[in-house]
Amino acid sequence: MFPAIPCAMDEKQIAPPRTVGFWGTALFPVNGMIGAGIFAMPAILVAAVGDFAPFMMLLGGLLFLPLILVFAWLAARFDHSGGPVLYGEAAFGKFIGFQAGWARYASSIVTVAANTHVMVTYLAAMFPVLDEPVMRAGAVTTIIGLLTAINLFGMRKSIGTLGMMTTLKLAPLALLVIAALFAGQGDVKLALPEFSDAETVILLTYYAFMGFESVTLPAGEMRKPKRDVPLALVTTLAAVTLLYMLVIWAYLLAAPGAGNDGNALVGAAEEVMGQFGAFAIVVAAAFSIGANSFAGAISLPRMTFGMAERGMLPRWFAYVHPRYLTPFNSILAYGTGGILFGLWEGFAVLAIAGTLTRLVTYLISCAALPVLERRDGASNALHLVVALLAFGSSVWVASHADMKALLVLGGIIVGGTLLYFIAARQQPLEETAG
Repeated sequence: MFPAIPCAMDEKQIAPPRTVGFWGTALFPVNGMIGAGIFAMPAILVAAVGDFAPFMMLLGGLLFLPLILVFAWLAARFDHSGGPVLYGEAAFGKFIGFQAGWARYASSIVTVAANTHVMVTYLAAMFPVLDEPVMRAGAVTTIIGLLTAINLFGMRKSIGTLGMMTTLKLAPLALLVIAALFAGQGDVKLALPEFSDAETVILLTYYAFMGFESVTLPAGEMRKPKRDVPLALVTTLAAVTLLYMLVIWAYLLAAPGAGNDGNALVGAAEEVMGQFGAFAIVVAAAFSIGANSFAGAISLPRMTFGMAERGMLPRWFAYVHPRYLTPFNSILAYGTGGILFGLWEGFAVLAIAGTLTRLVTYLISCAALPVLERRDGASNALHLVVALLAFGSSVWVASHADMKALLVLGGIIVGGTLLYFIAARQQPLEETAG
């Protein structure tokens, strides 16, 4: 049983402790970028560009590098939880900072529900009973509820669980790469492709790296966030790019004739490792999606906690449990929202809108960097050029959103703005504590 939820804040605000080191910090961008995509991307890219597919991921990593650098430079300036919320507020005021965070949070609640449905789909390959509607709803509720419970009872437990899930999803992929090296039959050659739709291919590689920004959200619980967050961002981008390239290369070696199939990586593993390989990849896919969702379930409530601290959300979101030292109410709200959307199957448009709202966060952050540096009298020409490149690429990707996604984004912003004005009637906790 969970402890009773308090109705009001204690007079003396409790702060969550700083317990996360570098390796725990690095788990956030790794799991933000590696979810379901790595299991579907190989077949899609190979079908589009052939043997050049691994190098498309290298180009995607280079395309994403300016955005990573912008967040790394911004993260080096702040040591509290909130990430883009802090960046937007410092540069453009509290309202813009709020919008940078709220849309990302609201859409992520829907995304965790959508991702859990995908996770259950993979698990149904081993346990067909999960395909039944009632069992599926029960499985989604149980998974989100379990991850929420782990998150409620301490950051150390959450990081430990995330580390275990990360190992379970990466180990089978490493086995696939090694097995393909020794048992693969394909003949991979470097050849420039004939792009039939270059724009679509580049968008795919861009989307593969989205989710890295979750590492900036719980900075207030990291021991050395100004050092560890920038280092984790840059090193994990390189590591994830290399992993994508190796997995696609292994797919080419193991199953050169496979079609464009969402389960094609399972078939490739079966070619070089037998039934055990296929089973291992199914398990890896389930845990990969689960870890991706869990990383968000850890980081997003820390962002709403930071927003409540600064008077952007009702004070209820800032409650820290006196025993577990976690942002209890923010975590509970996130988990409850995920379960409710998980029971409702009509949220496909909302899930698509999640990508668009994330781009809004990117745009605000890119614009904030040069503004903050100029205000501090430390303008940097290189930083400005990189920020402009990141801003331009984000605008280009956002321009492909359809009208339904834009309307949903507008609805999310309107709903959040109502909460913002409710919170504006309260005195920020940081002021009451001072």
